[in-house]
Amino acid sequence: MTQQVPSTEPELSGVRNFRDVGGLPTVDGRRVRHGVLFRSGHLAHATAEDAAFLASLNLHTIFDFRNAADQKLEGPDVELPGVRNVNLPLTDPAHGSEFWTMVRDGRIDELRETLGDGKAADRMIRSYRAIIKKRTAEHSLVLRSLAEDSVPALMHCAAGKDRAGLSVAVTLLALGVEREAIFADYLESNAKHRRYKVRRSSSASAYTPEVMELLSPLFEARAAYLTAAFETIEETWGDVDTYLEKGVDVTPEIRERLRERLLD
Repeated sequence: MTQQVPSTEPELSGVRNFRDVGGLPTVDGRRVRHGVLFRSGHLAHATAEDAAFLASLNLHTIFDFRNAADQKLEGPDVELPGVRNVNLPLTDPAHGSEFWTMVRDGRIDELRETLGDGKAADRMIRSYRAIIKKRTAEHSLVLRSLAEDSVPALMHCAAGKDRAGLSVAVTLLALGVEREAIFADYLESNAKHRRYKVRRSSSASAYTPEVMELLSPLFEARAAYLTAAFETIEETWGDVDTYLEKGVDVTPEIRERLRERLLD
């Protein structure tokens, strides 16, 4: 049976979806070490207490996968003394800015046209596939950095679900973590207390049930999304080993250093 991350975790009031990825099992019987790889939503709204906790993790590097539009909307990460912050946008600089303005305004007609009839889920699947195919250089940098000196590390995007979720999943693939455990960790983002909080614009009224239903595919971690990413790896490179070596330029030697740093 796959065991999930520890049940005890901190109560962070300004950071959503934080967790330690430690404890996940590998196919050869090892486990991801606790305290070396964390994931979360953005850190822009971290309280002083949140920042003190994050500082206590002795992080080496924070990988921020948000783009310029995200950072403009939410703000920069809280600064943690002595921690390197690496911004690696996994979507284009202004990607989604107009879309998220529409979401924040709750413009129902446009939302129906853009997200209705399965279009929202299709949008997510296309995004996952595109990140796997087009952001190989970014994932290469992350894996190589982790193998060298960048642990303990925290990976985050806006919600900590999609871009960070994919980057964590790629890292876990490189470590040889069981596929079932990768999915289980990914789906943890669906817990109510982890969900991303959409900030409505000042002119927007309370979201109606219809709006929430239209938006739900965007804010859920669905197995179909991660499945699409893994299928893209297989369709494009044939298998995970070839993807890692040819796609993201992570040799078996680098993978072994990665495993030495992150596995018990």
